[in-house]
Amino acid sequence: MELVQDTSCPPLAYVKGVPLIKYFAEAIEPLQSFQAWPDDLLISTYPRSGTTWVSEILDMIYQGGDLEKCCRDPIYLRVPFLESGGPGTPSAAQDAPACGPAAPDSAGSEGEGEAGQVPRVVYVARNAKDVAVSYYYFCKMAKLHPDPCTWDSFLEKFMDSKGGPDCSEEGLSEGRSANLRLYCCLLSPSLVSYGSRYQHVQAWWELSCTHPVLCLFYEDMKEDPKRETEKILEFVGCSLPAETVDLIVQYTSFQEMRKNPMTDSTTLDPEHVDHTVSPFMRKGMVGDWKSTFTVAQNEHFDAHYAEKMASCSLPFRWQL
Repeated sequence: MELVQDTSCPPLAYVKGVPLIKYFAEAIEPLQSFQAWPDDLLISTYPRSGTTWVSEILDMIYQGGDLEKCCRDPIYLRVPFLESGGPGTPSAAQDAPACGPAAPDSAGSEGEGEAGQVPRVVYVARNAKDVAVSYYYFCKMAKLHPDPCTWDSFLEKFMDSKGGPDCSEEGLSEGRSANLRLYCCLLSPSLVSYGSRYQHVQAWWELSCTHPVLCLFYEDMKEDPKRETEKILEFVGCSLPAETVDLIVQYTSFQEMRKNPMTDSTTLDPEHVDHTVSPFMRKGMVGDWKSTFTVAQNEHFDAHYAEKMASCSLPFRWQL
């Protein structure tokens, strides 16, 4: 797995209508012909919604709860992002795993495998207020992301970010690669990488009605991690002894993962991920948004959220 060493931080780029870090957009090129196998398992989340958590749970499940095997490599190598790329980060596109985070798609779909079979997907969603706060601090410490500036300005970007521009043939007629649905341009400062959180969760929720997608909620996982781990076990068709399930729940708790160098991202180059600004695993709480949102921001967000999610039945909880 190759580490890309370029140290520049270019503007975001569009992939199928979704704004991404340019390195990630370029890393997706080999995935245009990616064919999933029927037994593949993909993970998809909007940023800061439990990606590392569910990745560690799944790796522990596949390793039968063997702690030594789960410490063989950092989590970003054991369950690599398909779109990963950039300075100091592993490029996984050539090494597509059987279990790994899914590349983003504005339609929320993945490549079909043999005989038209669609791979299974575990999707984790988190309430938007906690996501916004966590994403803000992540963008401050992860130097591949554009500078989030102030919390107030980042919140506006988060709320107003679109999935992307017109992706029709006319919309992509200029500046598009001949064989890749990717083009790069300077984006509006009102966009965040991965685009609209509203579109992301709604697309996957709708897809779960017709495809093998297990939708989990961060808040449910915090409330009863054993119950949610058992849902994952059932979804992947795996049976483990009760004591092994208890071990997985224990070692995938926030407290354990935060002190585990294989899951807390401290193995990444500090030149690109600055843990002195903010730890990768910051708080892992439900409802911590209250410590950051002002009353005015909360009222403004609630009105905006009600409008954007009016047609969606997703049952998010803002606190436990």
